[in-house]
Amino acid sequence: MYFVANWKMYGVKNSLNTLDKVIKFSNSKEIKKGRIIYCPPYTLLSSFYKKFQNCLIDIGAQNCHESTEYGAHTGFVNSKMIKNIGANYVIIGHSENRNKGETDKLINQKIKSAINAKLKVILCIGESLKEKRSGKTKSVLSKQIKYGLDKIKIKTNLFIAYEPVWSIGTGKIPKPSELNQAIKFIKGKFKKKSPQILYGGSVNTSNIKNLKNIKGLNGFLIGGASQNAKNFIDIVKKTYN
Repeated sequence: MYFVANWKMYGVKNSLNTLDKVIKFSNSKEIKKGRIIYCPPYTLLSSFYKKFQNCLIDIGAQNCHESTEYGAHTGFVNSKMIKNIGANYVIIGHSENRNKGETDKLINQKIKSAINAKLKVILCIGESLKEKRSGKTKSVLSKQIKYGLDKIKIKTNLFIAYEPVWSIGTGKIPKPSELNQAIKFIKGKFKKKSPQILYGGSVNTSNIKNLKNIKGLNGFLIGGASQNAKNFIDIVKKTYN
């Protein structure tokens, strides 16, 4: 199981002190075969890399520029720079970025650049509340997968994070039947071996007991709850217990 901590636009250098408990936990037998990945803001990637040198925790970025080369793109960071700093993962297509104008075409370009830099990609897909109520969940997911992964043959380093937009930060999660259907549908879009499937959207210590029973899930993309070491550890523990 994968536990991806998306810190979003939170965290300063002092935040590193909160990670000691997680580092100790990551070296214990309690985590079993679980993998922890932290995705902090760009400003903390280097600090996180140094902090996790002597443990099994990995790091990733929250986005990347689509260019495979360096260039005059003020304020942006590309996959090569992310890989160079020690990260192995990158989140692409998060709904918060889609809402700011990130298109499936741009997401596709970013995924290609990330794979080229040998990063593992966590592609976020999900429907809005309006789309859900209109019965368009499957058509939205199908479109995001089709165009996001257009002409991408190498899928071994790919994760699909199903994040219903209406669930992110709201405390609401899909019904087990809805989530089972969505996961089954996503897996069915891949003719051969399906990518690892994560669920994201208001994952917390209270609902993890229900979420862990969803068939076909390979882990979770965790937002707010990952910023608190105790809550994050509890989520991992409750996944196995």
